[in-house]
Amino acid sequence: MAGLYGGSLTVGELLQHGDLGIGTLDSIDGELIVLDGKAYQAKGSGEKPEIVEVSPDALIPYAAVVPHQAEVIFRQRFEMTDQELEERIESYYDGENLFRSIKIHGDFKHMHVRMIPKSTSERKFAEVATHQPEYRRENVSGTIVGFWTPEIFHGVSVAGYHLHFISDDLTFGGHVMDFVIEEGIVELGAVDQLDQRFPVQDRKYLFAKFDVDEMKRDIEQSE
Repeated sequence: MAGLYGGSLTVGELLQHGDLGIGTLDSIDGELIVLDGKAYQAKGSGEKPEIVEVSPDALIPYAAVVPHQAEVIFRQRFEMTDQELEERIESYYDGENLFRSIKIHGDFKHMHVRMIPKSTSERKFAEVATHQPEYRRENVSGTIVGFWTPEIFHGVSVAGYHLHFISDDLTFGGHVMDFVIEEGIVELGAVDQLDQRFPVQDRKYLFAKFDVDEMKRDIEQSE
């Protein structure tokens, strides 16, 4: 949120800690999607997005991953909007103060995504976020991955859902805005610990001055 977009961890190192997750790439270049232990980048500035597999030595400034272990698996057998499915998902939560990992593979009647465009530290994230390209696709099969964050951890991540999508044919994906699912398999996992890594060799981070109130406002505006 403060404009420190330089990558400080490699994708190879990241994948040692989880096989499912989300994030962004160096210079906030698009959306990172970690699915089944592989990392993909969704980026776009033209008429359609581009999906590429990310090399192990690529750098990332932010990501969240987990060794996904489903505690709840259910089949979604009929059409639902994203809000309706999220309500059904939350009905399976045992308590409201644990992170949840989410994996949804299915057929989607509609999928609407966006992706953060590559930028430099001169532009604040909230400003960059107002110019994100958005894409829509109808009748697409693929996987949603991401997390549900408890309200008490807002700031560490964004409270509520943070989800990314990637199509089965690796031609479409990004940060999920909204969707309509026709049918699919939903997996939910409880996350029992939080391991936060810091860029200890990044002097810009070590000496940066943060306006916490402004960051909170920018998070609300951006998400």
